[in-house]
Amino acid sequence: MICLKPTLPKSETEFSAVLRNRFHGKKRTKKLSVEKNLEFRLSLVAGKSMIMDSTGKGKESPMSLILTSGASGRVNALLSLRVLKSLLMLINAFVLFLLVPFRGRRRSISPAATVEKPSKDEKQEISRKTPVLRVPAAMVPRRSNSVVTGDQEVAARRALAIKRARQDDGDESVREVSFFVTSRGDTLFTQSWAPVSIRIKGLVVILHGLNEHSGRYNAFARKLNANGYKVYGMDWIGHGGSDGLHGYVHSLDSAVSDMKAFLAKVLAENPGLPCFCFGHSTGASIVLKAVLDPKTEALIEGVVLTSPAVRVQPSHPIFGVLAPIFAFLLPRYQFSAANKKGMPVSRDPEALVAKYSDPLVYTGSIRIRTGAEILRISSYLHQNLCKLSAPFLVLHGTADTVTDPEASQQLYEEASSTDKSIKLYEGFLHDLLFEPEREDIMKDIINWFNSRVKA
Repeated sequence: MICLKPTLPKSETEFSAVLRNRFHGKKRTKKLSVEKNLEFRLSLVAGKSMIMDSTGKGKESPMSLILTSGASGRVNALLSLRVLKSLLMLINAFVLFLLVPFRGRRRSISPAATVEKPSKDEKQEISRKTPVLRVPAAMVPRRSNSVVTGDQEVAARRALAIKRARQDDGDESVREVSFFVTSRGDTLFTQSWAPVSIRIKGLVVILHGLNEHSGRYNAFARKLNANGYKVYGMDWIGHGGSDGLHGYVHSLDSAVSDMKAFLAKVLAENPGLPCFCFGHSTGASIVLKAVLDPKTEALIEGVVLTSPAVRVQPSHPIFGVLAPIFAFLLPRYQFSAANKKGMPVSRDPEALVAKYSDPLVYTGSIRIRTGAEILRISSYLHQNLCKLSAPFLVLHGTADTVTDPEASQQLYEEASSTDKSIKLYEGFLHDLLFEPEREDIMKDIINWFNSRVKA
């Protein structure tokens, strides 16, 4: 279809169109085939059209819309059809995605269903002898192959975490393993380090960062033991020896709730001792959101945060817009564009090798739901920095490419805490406790703890 506007140049424009139509009709036993070739010649002059009919006579008419069946019309129609089909396929795929969570489960046909049905008398006899218990289908557990594989993977990680803890006992510290069951029924791997010959003067609860586990802070825990602190570590859901798909966090709010419950358990086991919380990266975000609760803040003496994930930005703004949608549709899908596997988080080559060769450290692509949860909690914290009133020390490397050191500076400036400190390490990367200067950083943290423990 060609639409010609009346604002044509005054110079005469001519074109011809050949229309070839075939008419086929069938009536009873006769066939009628008529083939007509019609040629129209049109002359357009100053906004008017001259139409030549088959008799050769011309008619002048106002020009507004001309229909043709030439090659250009066929190409345009073909393209329009393709676009329409693509649009329909896209809409169909989107509808299928929405319907996936609501599909009913297929009913399997047991071999017994093919057996000949008993007679009415036999049914009555069976019902009198055998009690019948009717159970809703939703209560019957169904274990797919993926669930079994996931359970085996969790069991392997947990066995490795237990083995490492039991083989690591020393003369100055006692390392013990325990398990903590959440309100959701998930089992979390926890461990503790206690000094042997030094009086315990305080407690420290460690929250590791994304994709790692509490066992990576073994050296830091022993250093704390040597200074009179008993240390507790918890592998949050989907990490280390805890339940869940490796590297997958369905809700960081659940991790915050787990941290609060674990903290209450630690304090119940050690009444009267002052308690501090330490969090790294995303673990620092969990600690921050927990202490924004006045009830949790009242239980602790202060928090230490290293490289906190306070203002995390997506690699492209469109990801931030689409993240909640795809987190709902494809929560466990691994987003390769956000893969940070093997990225430099320490200037110590041996520390990098140890981290990325550790089977308990997740090194795959980040899962969509996990990434969306990090963006969500980071956004929440960034909007509520002024509500933080707990004593805190924040440490950050200026060369960190994972989390933003300027966000830590903003945290320090906007927090309403009267007892707050910040230290930026020039040129240091993300994993501060695994940098070559880790001993100095540990000393800074321990000194902060010591200054806030009552004699």
